[in-house]
Amino acid sequence: MKDMPEHTPQAAVERRIYVDYNATTPLRQEVKAAMLRDADVYGNASSMHASGRLAHAQVEQARGMVEKLIGAQPRTVFFTSGGSESNNTVFQAMRHLASVHERTAPDVSPLKEGRCEFITTAIEHPCVFNSAKHLQSLGFKVNFLPVDEYGKVDIDALKNALSDKTLLVSVMTANNEIGTIQDIKAISALVKSAGAWMHTDAVQALGKIPVNVDDMGVDYLTVSAHKIYGPKGIGALYVRKGAPLSPLIHGGHQENGLRAGTYNNMGIMGFGRAAAITAEEVTRYGEEIAPLRDKLRDGLMEAIPNIKINGHPTDVLPNTLNVSFPGAEGEAILLSMDMLGIEASTGSACASGSLEPSHVLMAIGVGPELAHGSIRFSLGWGISEDDIDYIVTTLPPIIARLRAMSTI
Repeated sequence: MKDMPEHTPQAAVERRIYVDYNATTPLRQEVKAAMLRDADVYGNASSMHASGRLAHAQVEQARGMVEKLIGAQPRTVFFTSGGSESNNTVFQAMRHLASVHERTAPDVSPLKEGRCEFITTAIEHPCVFNSAKHLQSLGFKVNFLPVDEYGKVDIDALKNALSDKTLLVSVMTANNEIGTIQDIKAISALVKSAGAWMHTDAVQALGKIPVNVDDMGVDYLTVSAHKIYGPKGIGALYVRKGAPLSPLIHGGHQENGLRAGTYNNMGIMGFGRAAAITAEEVTRYGEEIAPLRDKLRDGLMEAIPNIKINGHPTDVLPNTLNVSFPGAEGEAILLSMDMLGIEASTGSACASGSLEPSHVLMAIGVGPELAHGSIRFSLGWGISEDDIDYIVTTLPPIIARLRAMSTI
């Protein structure tokens, strides 16, 4: 395991255990060191002088590292500010194409005449889910596919939804809240047979399971650096050669005209370094982290009566465990754990300010009460068996106390 940064305690507790790696990961010491070295390369990567050429060369080196990690061909990845921008870029580009179809002859784009409908799922990350909702509010037809009790996409529903009007299908590779992994290869094959474009948000999957764009058969794939121990504020979008795309941000000629703005040199360098390390570790990650996740699951099930594990029992990210605690409120559990040094999550970090129950848990049939009483534990490098033992020992008294106070 690579050296990881020490966590600075935020409360007067003997230890602090971070199990919220799906929200973000700590910056690797090796990545931080690489970024600090690259801080001296101050040239604008779009400039033609020596300093600019040096910066540009380092950007391209980092691009190659990201492309290698996802099995992509050269010059098929362009950098963005993160997963949300990458996903929005795809949806807004498709919105433009769909609008063109409605206004003009079909020969203005490489798509077939009349394709203007979208398909996604009921459990997408908010940046996809709300992008689709926005298109729906503008009058576009959007089909939100249902999932089963484990979070698996209903393949029959997908087959029924696909038509000669389908423009884009977007299905996340692995869910950020419950960890369920979709069969993107099979889904892509169905989408391609219908003549539509296929996008997947692989932000949570990257680094935890193998991700290969050719094996998956996707046209667009989204990734982000801060989920693989890289810096925040930098992500990327893979675009298969020949797949249509228009820029979300207009301006200069950067990224072959697909994403304007001065290059984030340090962020890109950090992403590249994190991608190179991740490519070496992805197999070992599952081998070492999954047993810790299983130990946590089994320990909680044995120590706490009447709990529910959410997500698929086998097709699940090796680090993710989502648990519902009937009779206890999620925010109260979270705050109680935090006071004792355990940092977890009540669901997606992007929706933590919402009072509404998780749309993911509601989609898999977990009622509002259980959804509000759910905790997501997401593990990562640096977690030990001793940490798991501490959680299993610390959490049962918290749940017992909150259940005794509950009016539910």
